[in-house]
Amino acid sequence: MPYYEHVFLMRQDLAPQQVEAIIDQHKKIVEDAGGQVAKVESWGLRTLAYRIRKYRKAHYVLLNIDAPAAAIQELERIENLSDDVIRFLTVRVDELEEGPSAMMRRDERGRGPRRDGRGPRRDERPAPAAKKETAEAKEAE
Repeated sequence: MPYYEHVFLMRQDLAPQQVEAIIDQHKKIVEDAGGQVAKVESWGLRTLAYRIRKYRKAHYVLLNIDAPAAAIQELERIENLSDDVIRFLTVRVDELEEGPSAMMRRDERGRGPRRDGRGPRRDERPAPAAKKETAEAKEAE
């Protein structure tokens, strides 16, 4: 069966018990359709990059799924009908990630990876060498 990574965002005003209940409903939908949920990661309440349906924050959840395409279609159909889920994204992957996702990994200082994924953070880069203007350098010009 194909592997999928499914991320969905839920309304900010849901209680943690409601979030867990929705996650359990999603797992049951996948399992009833003949698949299995390999991993569930709740990333917590995070600030959105832009407002979605007047919400500024959302509960983020990642599901690693091993299921047929029909299970994913049913899951997405249910999420489209739900008022609690404000966005979702499903990506088919070649294999499921074993350890924690990139959002859950932290560096030594307790911070996550750079958002753009391009090398070290600004504060981790070496300081640029200061230009030394000496009398010899001015004479060379």
